[in-house]
Amino acid sequence: MLKAIRLAKHSIYLEMYIFLDDIRETHDFLGLLKAKARAGIEVVIIADAFGSASLKGLAVKELKSAGIEFIYFSHWFRRLHRKILIIDNRIAFLGGVNIEEKIRHWRDLQIGVSGRIVKPLLKSFALIYKKVGGRKENILKYSRLPLVQKLKSWITDNFSAASKLYYLNEYYRTRIAAAKKSIKIVTPYLLPPRWLLARLDEACRRNVQVDIIIPEDTDVKPLNKINYLNACRMSAFGVNFFRLPFMNHAKLMLIDDEEGVIGSQNMDILSFNLNMEAGVFFRQKGLVDDLRRIVEHWKNEAVFFKVPFRSIKLSDRIFIGIFKIFYPIF
Repeated sequence: MLKAIRLAKHSIYLEMYIFLDDIRETHDFLGLLKAKARAGIEVVIIADAFGSASLKGLAVKELKSAGIEFIYFSHWFRRLHRKILIIDNRIAFLGGVNIEEKIRHWRDLQIGVSGRIVKPLLKSFALIYKKVGGRKENILKYSRLPLVQKLKSWITDNFSAASKLYYLNEYYRTRIAAAKKSIKIVTPYLLPPRWLLARLDEACRRNVQVDIIIPEDTDVKPLNKINYLNACRMSAFGVNFFRLPFMNHAKLMLIDDEEGVIGSQNMDILSFNLNMEAGVFFRQKGLVDDLRRIVEHWKNEAVFFKVPFRSIKLSDRIFIGIFKIFYPIF
């Protein structure tokens, strides 16, 4: 991403959930972006106000002084959870990688794309730009861009003004329902909505092998217990769980080793119901094979996890029962 920014000739558009200035010694994104803006490159940054709350006011002032259009996305209940970089309207990156020091030693996944697939992502960025009050017509015009479905890869979104070709929720529903052999999922946080639980349950009943990789210890400590309890619940109807001894922040799904999706979406109710997310799905064999090898590597590093429901502590079973009462609202 740093190399692509250095090579930018015309424009740099960046969306980040967490955008901080604590990485300057080795990954000086802010310094490089300011230098490119001073050199006449158009630089636009949209950062989530909650995720980037620790970004110093002085840093924002310096970005704006360099000529960068910097806008916070601020909403009471919704977060801009996307991590997108678009260079010169022709190459782009998206996935799970935030810009902060804390993530240096995490496992994560970001995908670089180029060619026609950048157009729907550019449209998606323009729609967010419009939503936060951006006024540059050279960007806003892409929000009105008509798109033709591309069969081998496409962008998934989950907000109402986006292309209706592939909503994130609908993509997961249809792809899981159509799976014939295997479903492989990597997620740091396991709090799926009820419809997703039902889809995975149905897949297991069709003898589809469902493997989910989660970290044993996340950065959000209260979610460790939720991850554990949901893994217990889902393993009861046949899902195979693999727990990694380190933090893995990647978000992906692989269907039948034939189609993959990488994005910012977690397997939780926030990603599917509230947050702004984006992903890219693809069927190109070489890319799918690369993703499969990554998933298999992580599985080999993980510990297979299966706890019969009757073996769970009584207090945890009671907690699960209480928790299930609230699931219908999601």
